[in-house]
Amino acid sequence: MRQIVSCLFFISGILLHATIFGRVQGIVHDPQHRPMAGAAVELKAISSDWSQTALTDGNGEFSFATVPVGDYKITVTQPTFEIAEQRVTVTSGSSPILHFQLAIATVKQTTVVVGQAEAVNADSATPTTLISRDDIAQTPGADRTNSMAMITDYTPGAYVTHDMLHMRGGHQVDWLIDGVPVPNTNIATNLGPQIDPKDIDYLEIQRGSYDADYGDRTYGVFNIVPRTGFERDNGAELVTSFGNWYQTNDQLNFGGHTKRFAYYASVNVNRSNYGLQPPIGQVVHDAENGYGGFASFIFNASSLNQFRLVASLRQDYYQIPIDPNPNSAGNQVYPSFGLHDSEREPDGYVTFSWIHTFNPNVRMTISPFYHFNEASYKSSPNDYPVITNVNQTANYAGAQASVDATVMKKNEVQVGVYGFAQHQSNTFNNIFTDCGTSCQNFGPSSAAVTGGVAEVFISDRYKVTSWLTLIAGLRYSHFDSGAAVVENVPDPRVGVAIRVPRLHWVFRGFYGLFYQPPPLLTATGPLIDLANSQSLTFGALRGERDHEYQFGVAIPFRGWVLDVDTFQTSARNWLDHSNIGESNLFWPLTWDRALIQGWETTLRSPRLWHRAQAHLAYSNQIAQASSPFTGGLICPAPVQAGCEPPPGFSPVDHDQRNTLNVGFNASLPGRAFASTNVYYGSGFTNGNPDAEYPGNYLPQHTTFDMSVGKSFGEAEKYRVSVTALNVANRRVLLDNSLTFGGFHFNDPRQIYVEFRYRFHY
Repeated sequence: MRQIVSCLFFISGILLHATIFGRVQGIVHDPQHRPMAGAAVELKAISSDWSQTALTDGNGEFSFATVPVGDYKITVTQPTFEIAEQRVTVTSGSSPILHFQLAIATVKQTTVVVGQAEAVNADSATPTTLISRDDIAQTPGADRTNSMAMITDYTPGAYVTHDMLHMRGGHQVDWLIDGVPVPNTNIATNLGPQIDPKDIDYLEIQRGSYDADYGDRTYGVFNIVPRTGFERDNGAELVTSFGNWYQTNDQLNFGGHTKRFAYYASVNVNRSNYGLQPPIGQVVHDAENGYGGFASFIFNASSLNQFRLVASLRQDYYQIPIDPNPNSAGNQVYPSFGLHDSEREPDGYVTFSWIHTFNPNVRMTISPFYHFNEASYKSSPNDYPVITNVNQTANYAGAQASVDATVMKKNEVQVGVYGFAQHQSNTFNNIFTDCGTSCQNFGPSSAAVTGGVAEVFISDRYKVTSWLTLIAGLRYSHFDSGAAVVENVPDPRVGVAIRVPRLHWVFRGFYGLFYQPPPLLTATGPLIDLANSQSLTFGALRGERDHEYQFGVAIPFRGWVLDVDTFQTSARNWLDHSNIGESNLFWPLTWDRALIQGWETTLRSPRLWHRAQAHLAYSNQIAQASSPFTGGLICPAPVQAGCEPPPGFSPVDHDQRNTLNVGFNASLPGRAFASTNVYYGSGFTNGNPDAEYPGNYLPQHTTFDMSVGKSFGEAEKYRVSVTALNVANRRVLLDNSLTFGGFHFNDPRQIYVEFRYRFHY
């Protein structure tokens, strides 16, 4: 009964969480610096037809309260004065204040005075990278369905190893679609993407120092603004590609808009003979395929009410790669030569948002959501040495709302709650086949559990002056696993942002606590018996508790922006994963402690020579953890020698000390383009290096990606491009720990041709 009441509470509350909206404010003056009333102000998106208009009040002020994340142009017009324009980038929760000083127009002549708004958010402690759909389309390989290049090429300390995205030394990241989180607590069981990159309008990447309206995944927040149809006029686009490994990645999307309504929808399909990172340099039994659809709708019922709906449904299928040589070194540690396993992953979500603007200073968003996710691991009945079948099905239902208010022009206050209920069903069966009739098998195991999360918070950004912003907040989390674990955790957070006058440098400082609810893990008799046979057992999973401090500075100079920060995250009950013997699957576990420290640098250029843009992301970090294991798949007491690492901090298997990405996107004459990206990694550690790679780290590696293309026809109706990834086909062993699919080599060379065709209907 208690669980049912808890679930109803989680679902029915009015909730507050993150958003994709910011606020744009400004003041218009005449040449004598007197406020100018009645000036017409238009805010228009750079890459679409979305726009809003306003008139300045008696103080010369204007405000746009609900502006989606993105790049905009603001135009101010007033008779007898020259037209003035500025460009501004809006990030979630930001509220840039623009100043316009109009000049008297000369007789029979009207000119445009163009300015540039501040390139750095001066009222946030969060380092943020904003990626547009043009960036995704031009970055080599970034627009493919299963690609993470839109993140890894632009984000310090982000890389893919054992087929999973890692960032800032951890696995736990948050995906938000249209500002609404898509909860998924099944760490390490899902390989499929949350969204096709071709459906993204803007991707906002946040790295630590989160306000109190963000909660449960501290290592990275990916806030996606989906395409809406405002960039279309009953237009459609066909995207298709063909390349080596018999790969193809295809999509048909279409959209349009009126003044009050916009829609966008797409269907996609992909396949390749290369899917997951293989255990050897060759690719064997490694095909993948997937298909799905996506839709986004916006309806402006009035100037004060907007409704947004986003829905997605897709399925991915992966073969599990193998090492076919039974005598290889890898098969002596992790035998895969006799396996013919596969993974099927259906996933769907729907989010609905009502945005109500009470007045220019108060906005509310209410967003119910639902997410379904399944990971189904299947083995051939002829597998050797083990047959493993696992199914994990999760349903998440919840809601959020956002209510934020600007008080006395200085305080931006947010209060609210967030929560979801989760029902998860697990089945597991493991059969050993390498020992004839003497095998000890324990039969299938199945279980179901219901739990959930409810959180309340208050957050405030106080602009003491135009150059000083203080940030403070408190988040309180309640977690109920539906079994033995109930946790209540308060998380205070404080930060500061200081903008140096004239130089416009922004210094940031932050200290905060975070609580990350654990996966719902239930183990029944046969599964426990299997773990016991491998000298393991299961313990209750408790939430990870993180302490983070971070300092940084953003330096704008003539359109360039250099961002440097240093951070330290110390954690208790740090969430990781391991496996049971030869079961070939991850199981969550928590370490007693973890310590992650790093320096990060990003550099973005303006449009160089009106044609090119450069970007750089560098990270120097170390991620360490210390035994004992405290929950999940753990060692039974008394702990036997070799079951756990020795006490004291040591690097974890996915730690990489240095990572560097340098990229360049250029528009060439004749409507051609070229883009490149160079990635360098200093090598991963897994705590068990073999003789081929002495020392703690596996080999360093560098890859080079490039893409060239050209548009044809009126309004760039056709576009053809050629992309080559890992051009030199540099292959190294990235990981030799016992993780999903065994050892892992990096991606081989891939070359494909992409064709885009735009048309109206």
